[in-house]
Amino acid sequence: MNQHSKNKTTVSEPSPDFHGAAVIDEDGNEIPITEGMLQEAFEELEESAPNDLTDD
Repeated sequence: MNQHSKNKTTVSEPSPDFHGAAVIDEDGNEIPITEGMLQEAFEELEESAPNDLTDD
């Protein structure tokens, strides 16, 4: 009888915590939407908005 048990430790990479929010690129790859991506998009919107729509 074998006294040594074989412990298989599976080390997996942590899944990105993006709660299902992702974009699909032209190759079908799922790219998580990050906070940085959102901040950049909002900054671009603020810069392109007419002055009368922004809070100054």
